[in-house]
Amino acid sequence: MKDMSKNKTFKKLDAIVEGLARHNDPESVALLEEVGTNSSLDCIREMTSRALVKKNMSDSIRVVVAHEGKGINDMSKIVAMSTIGELLNLEDKTVAAEVLQDVIDNGEETIRDNARSVKALLALA
Repeated sequence: MKDMSKNKTFKKLDAIVEGLARHNDPESVALLEEVGTNSSLDCIREMTSRALVKKNMSDSIRVVVAHEGKGINDMSKIVAMSTIGELLNLEDKTVAAEVLQDVIDNGEETIRDNARSVKALLALA
């Protein structure tokens, strides 16, 4: 796949995703989840997952932590590791820790395992 970061359309999409990341409304979370985390392109899923983490809201963190095939549970190592890195870089990790604990307590087994691992990393960060 060619380098998407040099593509004008990609740069416009990046600006749109960054704009949505700054909005604190539920519609922006829903749009990022529906359009971005379901994309067939790793670079778009990665960009979207990072934007959802940056929002640092319970609903946005839940998208990248509690759903199979998204965020930390993405089949792409690049997307998963990028999402984990963004979680570790959060200044206030309280919301992320709460969502991770909820997923550990109530999520499906494969998702719980990933949540446990990320929560352990979060505790060390």
